[in-house]
Amino acid sequence: MIIDHLDEPLPGSSLRPTPPGVAYTDPEIFTQEQAEIFEKQWNCVLRADSLPQAGTWKTVTVGREEIIVVRTRKAGIAAYYNVCRHRGMRICTTGEGRSKTLKCGYHAWTYALEGELVAAPNLTSMPDVDQEAYGLRPVHVREWLGYVWVCLAEEPPNFDEAVLGEVRTSFGEVESIDNYGIENLTCGETKTYDVQANWKLIIENFMECYHCATIHPELTEVIPEFADGLASQRKDGVVHGASFGDEITGFTVDGSSGVAEIPAIAPDQERKYYAITVRPQVFINTVPDHVIIHRMFPVSESRTIVVCDWLFLPEVVEKINAGTLDVSKSVELFHRVNEQDFEACEYTQPSMSSSAYTSGGALVPSEHHISEFHDWWYAALGWRAPEQVRDEQTTAAQA
Repeated sequence: MIIDHLDEPLPGSSLRPTPPGVAYTDPEIFTQEQAEIFEKQWNCVLRADSLPQAGTWKTVTVGREEIIVVRTRKAGIAAYYNVCRHRGMRICTTGEGRSKTLKCGYHAWTYALEGELVAAPNLTSMPDVDQEAYGLRPVHVREWLGYVWVCLAEEPPNFDEAVLGEVRTSFGEVESIDNYGIENLTCGETKTYDVQANWKLIIENFMECYHCATIHPELTEVIPEFADGLASQRKDGVVHGASFGDEITGFTVDGSSGVAEIPAIAPDQERKYYAITVRPQVFINTVPDHVIIHRMFPVSESRTIVVCDWLFLPEVVEKINAGTLDVSKSVELFHRVNEQDFEACEYTQPSMSSSAYTSGGALVPSEHHISEFHDWWYAALGWRAPEQVRDEQTTAAQA
């Protein structure tokens, strides 16, 4: 949610167009999105602490590709295409495991955790085989906020510009999010949602609060300003976050006190909610005592898997695991928000193929910032936005 609100409509019509309905329903467009967006951008795929020991690995899907993410002995966390260099069989055929090497079950080509080919039947009789060149094909890896981020592009976008730039937009400076020490937090709860809706509908929903008074009664009770349809964490150009209500003591489903506050947050981050959309598939939400991170994994033009983590201080999670602390009220608030949002997206998805939505819909002034996401989407696919085409045609006609 939380994006700059426009106090005044931009010049021109109060309503801005959305992409046409086909953008949310066409399998060919979805395939192009996989190739041009998800396989070229940085994707947040899993918690780094879910790979605690050397040899621990998990498989993840990025775009149309399956990737092995593994903790190596020498080089930290690495990621490779899950494709044997011999005949292409999947090397890892389950979702996770731990092994000393990565071995293909077809012809026993065996790879070190660091990726190079180390063994194969009759390999010694083929001295001309370059074992490094025939190693697993790697993908780019970064660790940030305690998560593993991967990029499949040969030349990945600059991480500082593509990812940290989103933080600067919402927090004013990267150091502001550092106060939460997210990389040192521990996951206290994870929920996975199978949403029958296009990934763009989910992003558009998250970016605005025009719907908040309608479908989020618990959230607007905790953060009353959301009931006005505003999703602003800037005022007069200054980042200020969204404030809790006067009688609210915690970011919980009933507004009651939460758990131990993250100690390093700044005074202006107390009793405040901030959120960031990191395109193309991450939402980061921060409150004084925990952080909520969503990762989206588009499956088809009409289905998206969303994984949501609730992160707390390690000592809080120790008490949760010991059964001496209950954080269900903290988890329940955003779980309800998720369910409410995803239900709205699922009720929207069928209409994307309606003849009544062939030309798309409209954005009101408090949603105009979503046009920036649409412009990014058009540019990523190498297309020109309809407004850009109309402006060019108008200029040409006036020349």
